[in-house]
Amino acid sequence: MPRDAEGLAARVAGLNDRYRHHAATEVVAHALRDAEVGEVALVSSFGAESVVLLHMAAITRRDTPVLFLETGMLFAETLAYQLDVSERLGLTDVRIIRPDVAEADPDGTLHTRDTDACCDLRKTQPLEAALAGFDAWITGRKRYQGTTRAALDFFEVEDATGRIKVNPLAHWTRDDLRDYMDENRLPRHPLVARGYPSIGCAPCTSPVAAGEDERAGRWRGQAKVECGIHFVNGKMVRGPLPQESAA
Repeated sequence: MPRDAEGLAARVAGLNDRYRHHAATEVVAHALRDAEVGEVALVSSFGAESVVLLHMAAITRRDTPVLFLETGMLFAETLAYQLDVSERLGLTDVRIIRPDVAEADPDGTLHTRDTDACCDLRKTQPLEAALAGFDAWITGRKRYQGTTRAALDFFEVEDATGRIKVNPLAHWTRDDLRDYMDENRLPRHPLVARGYPSIGCAPCTSPVAAGEDERAGRWRGQAKVECGIHFVNGKMVRGPLPQESAA
């Protein structure tokens, strides 16, 4: 599909006008079928809330490409959960994306020296490569997650790559997520019940105490709050977000 900036912006504006009042499940269904969106992948961490979008994709197209970043440092529970959810939902095209760490982190200790470099190596770079053949990707971003996402639309322009980002859960709350999982009897990530509301790599994730922010267990004791897979003004930014842009 053409990726000229003007044409892309017009397509995205048209998609938002067309689907503005649709439910999240319908946005997923349309994104996976609409020629204006193109070839679409769902990027999933198989984390605490991931099963919602995975279920929505499965009931529309079980062969939706699902990109799972297997960093080599995930919890054993996450790996088991990925297999369980994929089987239960009947997903037929889950692609396990692994980093090439042979030179940059052969002994697996980079995270102890430079967490930003580790996230870049194990997450950001592999995701960029995996998305190269797609016109769009589905994310789990939501408006409630921060001020920079307060005006999040269902469809966004990703200027740096010429892709479309699809955010079906943009208007959802935590209660909406919980209700959807309950109503559809979806399996929970086993670590959630053990105090992990936000789940990343094992060395950099710890349980969260009552009253703490749900992401307090990520990179505890560090200023870092993001893994590096995020965007500012539509452009991919590696490493932590600038303070004024953090969400």
